[in-house]
Amino acid sequence: MSPSDVSPPKTGAPASPPPGPIGELDLHLLGEGHHRRLWEILGPQVIGPGPAGVSAVQFAVWAPNAAQVSVVGDWNDWQPEPLSMINTDGPTGIWSAVCPAARAGHCYKFEIVTADGRTLRKADPMARQTEEPPSDASVIPMPPAHEWADEAWMAQRGNVLAGTAPMRIYELHLASWRRGVDTWDELAVQVADHVATLGFTHVELLPIAEHPFGGSWGYQVSGYYAPTARFGDPDGLRRLVDTLHARGIGVIVDWVPAHFPKDEWSLGRFDGTALYEHPDPQRGEQPDWGTYVFDFGRNEVRNFLVANALYWFDEFHIDGLRVDAVASMLYLDYSRGDGGWSPNVHGGNEHLEAIEFLRETNRVVAEEFPDVLMIAEESTAWPGVTHPIEQGGLGFSHKWNLGWMHDSLGYLAHEPVHRQLHHTEMSFSQLYAYNERFVLPLSHDEVVHGKGSLLGKMTGDDWQRFANLRNLLAWQWSMPGVPLLFMGAELAPWQEWNDAAELPWHLVDHPPHRGVHDLIQAMNGIGDEWPALWERDTEPAGFQWLDANDAEHSLFAFTRWGHDGATALVCVANFTPVPRPGYRVGLPWGGEWQVVLDSDSPQWWGSGHRGIDTNSIAAGEQPIDVALGVDEAWQGQSSSAIIDVGPLSTLWLAARSPG
Repeated sequence: MSPSDVSPPKTGAPASPPPGPIGELDLHLLGEGHHRRLWEILGPQVIGPGPAGVSAVQFAVWAPNAAQVSVVGDWNDWQPEPLSMINTDGPTGIWSAVCPAARAGHCYKFEIVTADGRTLRKADPMARQTEEPPSDASVIPMPPAHEWADEAWMAQRGNVLAGTAPMRIYELHLASWRRGVDTWDELAVQVADHVATLGFTHVELLPIAEHPFGGSWGYQVSGYYAPTARFGDPDGLRRLVDTLHARGIGVIVDWVPAHFPKDEWSLGRFDGTALYEHPDPQRGEQPDWGTYVFDFGRNEVRNFLVANALYWFDEFHIDGLRVDAVASMLYLDYSRGDGGWSPNVHGGNEHLEAIEFLRETNRVVAEEFPDVLMIAEESTAWPGVTHPIEQGGLGFSHKWNLGWMHDSLGYLAHEPVHRQLHHTEMSFSQLYAYNERFVLPLSHDEVVHGKGSLLGKMTGDDWQRFANLRNLLAWQWSMPGVPLLFMGAELAPWQEWNDAAELPWHLVDHPPHRGVHDLIQAMNGIGDEWPALWERDTEPAGFQWLDANDAEHSLFAFTRWGHDGATALVCVANFTPVPRPGYRVGLPWGGEWQVVLDSDSPQWWGSGHRGIDTNSIAAGEQPIDVALGVDEAWQGQSSSAIIDVGPLSTLWLAARSPG
């Protein structure tokens, strides 16, 4: 831990601006807000080695309103070593100096004398490594030593955006996933094994940038350029990403450009003034979270954030960013009552500078890394979140469909006898499903703060609760959109997520919980075999209702179409505990249809109403039943089949056209 923020007397004369990596072009680009590799000029940069083979470290920091800036650290006994402001045609706000005795591994901070005479000690906003919290000093990083071996992955990761590869996301909070797995390397192996076994294509990590308070789950960031030191050094994160890539698993990271915490040693009031945050409290403070809001209209601040997005892609081969709390950025009146906000120049509630920042970020990312994902957690009906910027959109690749989540969980909270009164809640999302490119999330937000676990939200006795949960998951995988599931849902825990404890791994040894785990694994495998389940997620022609109006029986039927129209998957979902024997379902053609999924199978702790013999199935195989389509038109289709539908269950029938 660094010494107290009470500063010792300053000694020595200001150093002259050294020759180094900061040139006039760098300063010009930063002033305009367009420097795309900011981490290579600010923060600590190793200079040398010199004639004796010894390197020095150049420090640079943006603090335009400071009266004086010094660097203090392990190499100088935390005594101020003054920096000089770099001047070209005028003040740039950049202070810089070379410290010959500084070395990689040393802790440091900046000591800032404010214009009104106060002395502050601040962590480096551009630190690429930090002490492990609760210590809060910045650390001079070692040069990256990891040699990447993910060329094959990187060459094909853009297939997801092209629609030629599936995406199924496992959301993950590393600190509470499994206790005793404490390093990037331990996590790499165990996470890769578990996620690959389940068949997910991507992990989404809750924020891994440094944050002082673990209970924020990473959503209050203090070190935007520093992977958290809780699991080791930055190269450890590189190895984790490389390991996941080697197993065919992409890595998405939650990114928080909306706000930051008020810790006195961090970004807030960095040079004694509102520098990174907006000076107007109505725009510069977030009342919900007690945090500061970035000044999105300031060039240097916008540059800090845009370059940070590029940093994670460039330095760590991250495959996507999920941008947190986008709605709080879009609206000036977000969580603010009358008198708590001021309109924009046009008199509206749109935060124009934040909107332009989001567009700029997505535009620059698309230019530099056209094959990565940019996912918005946006909870309103803001139009065009995933539309091209040139068409007035925000330019994201995907948006979380929180409306789908609320409707689905709300529907299943009703007792089955009452669901007929809420039938359209399950079909409503199809009215807007193609307005954006959607992720369908059952995320960490739904299993915390007294909301209960997914299993706890279900109704009925124990059997019905598990059946309802299996039906919810099968519905999520059946609908157009990318399924996202928070870690632990595969264990079907009774209790909501506790970030202070590991997941209840022992539950997987109990048949009803194991059934949920194995059902998820099976659905992911079926998605690989039958791309009709995902490859036309963004096309209205890829989805066809067969029956959306059977409210009396709380039953739905629809078809998912493959690209060529020669493959199809028919879904029938029964949301009551009453079996539906002899149900006639329309089929696009006759012949043999495989029942590739029955969520009521005994294999998943279902009732086995349809009588599939799972005892004769070899290990690793899936029970395959057959439905024969006959040339009897039904539900607008030329053929049909009569099938038995179990209680609280979903059936998938799949076939390739005989033509």
